[in-house]
Amino acid sequence: MRANLSLTIVATLLEVHLFCALTAAALTPPDLELWRLDCGQFVNLSVEDMSDTFAYQGQRKTLSNGCYLIRHGGEYMLWDTGFSAATIERYNASQMGATMPTSLPNQLARIGIEPKRVTVIGVSHYHGDHTGQASLFPWARLLIGKQDFELLVQRKSPDITPWTQEKANLELISGDKDVFGDGSVIMLGTPGHTLGHHSLLVHLPKSGVIILTGDLWHFTDQVNRNEMPQGTADRAANLASRERITRIAANLKATIIIQHETSDIPKLPALPVSAR
Repeated sequence: MRANLSLTIVATLLEVHLFCALTAAALTPPDLELWRLDCGQFVNLSVEDMSDTFAYQGQRKTLSNGCYLIRHGGEYMLWDTGFSAATIERYNASQMGATMPTSLPNQLARIGIEPKRVTVIGVSHYHGDHTGQASLFPWARLLIGKQDFELLVQRKSPDITPWTQEKANLELISGDKDVFGDGSVIMLGTPGHTLGHHSLLVHLPKSGVIILTGDLWHFTDQVNRNEMPQGTADRAANLASRERITRIAANLKATIIIQHETSDIPKLPALPVSAR
């Protein structure tokens, strides 16, 4: 009983903090833009392992792999960094059909942004299709779930090598993180898929609230069926995180973008156009 009460109090405090941050953003809307970057695809991927109740036997799907650039005033933030060449090679050795048309720096060049201007990288979780090009921006401040970073260190991932050095520009996140301190961009703690998993809320002044969900879901079928991948770190936590995001979206009239769902790609303009 006491443990349940403590969890309720913590959840309530998180929601109060989120409400205050969003209220601040609504009162003084910052100058924000959001771009979708193409970080590749899994082509004709077997999705049998995407259900721990065997819902997708014999099924295949092509899954997108979105990364995102946020401009906050004069600052730029990347959300997830897609595949690296080594990641693609590893996935394809497992018959996963990973492809990537071009690098993040090449896509930034299309909108006239030099890589050095990216000063923040937020990572939803530790899987290689989300961390692959992070090391191309070694000067940036890395924001990542604490448990996920610890796993990357244990596995000696080259993706996070710049942030394993002494005095690295690194912030390990537990729970929510108001990235710029004004409620406009908030990393939402959504553990379950991995223990340190996060989603990202972006409060655009004209388009409204956008929620980028990392791997909370991989495709739309999972939303209503509550199917989740085999090997999910904490199934109960993932269910709770999905409920949280669904309620936030309803309360804020937000647009949910499932980052691996190809049919969600048109919810944002195609590069080089931004959402505002």
